[in-house]
Amino acid sequence: MRITVTVDGTEYSDDVEPRMLLVQYLRERLGKTGTVIGCDTSNCGACTVHLDGHSIKSCSVLAVQADGSEVTTIEGLARDGTLHPVQQAFHDNHALQCGFCTPGMIMQSVDLLADNPDPDEKAVREGLEGNLCRCTGYQNIVKAVRDAAHHMRPGAGPEAERVDERTPSHAAGGE
Repeated sequence: MRITVTVDGTEYSDDVEPRMLLVQYLRERLGKTGTVIGCDTSNCGACTVHLDGHSIKSCSVLAVQADGSEVTTIEGLARDGTLHPVQQAFHDNHALQCGFCTPGMIMQSVDLLADNPDPDEKAVREGLEGNLCRCTGYQNIVKAVRDAAHHMRPGAGPEAERVDERTPSHAAGGE
């Protein structure tokens, strides 16, 4: 089957097997290896990406289901060499150890903050409950998400103009 999908602002058209998972398409065809294959059962969330602006587990979506859609991967969050505020907060707050869950955690966190720009600790934990981390115990992850929320508030600095980072740059007037 032929699909056309926009990934990180670039449109791709490819023939794919009807049974190819979106995570396989992103990694194997497009080289978007930041999208991690964790469990293949949608339990861990390591493969989380944004499909049309909302987080999904790409191991539970077929590539053909993404036909005509926009996908944002962890590679697509940074702009012009500057990390997204959530990426920066994960770095600043040491919210990663082995790094395996980090791309999915960041993608889910961006979606969480778009829906709830000022989550308390409980809201962060509930918003990330579909993503598993085996290293950190979530303390620094929660801290990072709350820190990112603080930095993304209007008037908080350069990040303030990033209202909804789920929107790919070309749709927001970028490249």
